[in-house]
Amino acid sequence: MGMRRVARERAVQFLFQYDLNPPENLPEALERFWDTHRTAALDKGRAMWGEKVVLPPLTAEESTAQLFSEGLIRGVLEHLKDIDATIVRFAKNWDLHRIAVVDRNVLRLAIYEMQQRQDIPPIVSINEAVDIAKKFSTEDSGKFVNGILDKIKGELLRPARIVE
Repeated sequence: MGMRRVARERAVQFLFQYDLNPPENLPEALERFWDTHRTAALDKGRAMWGEKVVLPPLTAEESTAQLFSEGLIRGVLEHLKDIDATIVRFAKNWDLHRIAVVDRNVLRLAIYEMQQRQDIPPIVSINEAVDIAKKFSTEDSGKFVNGILDKIKGELLRPARIVE
């Protein structure tokens, strides 16, 4: 799995947590989030028994993924009101809070990328969002996410497949 996919999955996981329980201090919440993921990945057994796991320095790939992911997270949170308004506008007959939490945050991430990240082709954002929705939610979630994002793509003022 590519570094950007992993970073997007982590971003969705953080946004999910943030959606359910917004922290007072974002930098501290991000630090705990990354430490938890690294600890779990390094040694589930010792961590479960309360032994302190010493985390080694980040590898270059981990550091790059974390940096990309945090950029996405901060971007989504910075533009959250506009992103949510876009979801409401395109998700006909769906109240924002009736949309499954995973699906809502997958949509938020993809919409942020499509509207704010000129370095990412919209079609890439859509494909990634559909795959992440299928992985963390349901097969129907992939169709739901694709339908909404495809409508949004139709209103973008840039090519869907080309990086500007």
